[in-house]
Amino acid sequence: MTIQRMDVAYTAVATAENGRDGRVSSDDGRLDVVVNPPKAMGGSGAGTNPEQLFAAGYSACFQGALGVVARQEKAGISGPTVTASVSIGRTRAGGFGLEAAISVSIPDVDRATAQALVEKAHQVCPYSNATRGNIQVELSVA
Repeated sequence: MTIQRMDVAYTAVATAENGRDGRVSSDDGRLDVVVNPPKAMGGSGAGTNPEQLFAAGYSACFQGALGVVARQEKAGISGPTVTASVSIGRTRAGGFGLEAAISVSIPDVDRATAQALVEKAHQVCPYSNATRGNIQVELSVA
């Protein structure tokens, strides 16, 4: 796979201490959270976890891409919601892997238009571009 060069507009920097059972913070102090494995994985579940952080970032990014595409297509949308579900589990090779599901609700457009916008947003979204070919990502229109 060829890595495409790009003009960098912004770089986020975060540091983890003690991995999945510690703390993650950004260099600007805006993000500072305790991370713990979820109860489903034998942890305390007291803090957030990397999968929740990934789902939060993916859903926000995808919604931004949806807005860009809607403006390009001159589709008047209001009140869309994007829900990202990120799952972790063991791979057949013995390591761990991720899967993602993106569910989009656009209340003021017909289903066919919503589906077309979601498919186009999936081509624009940086998270979708980063995961394409690496993990399974399922798209649905609610």
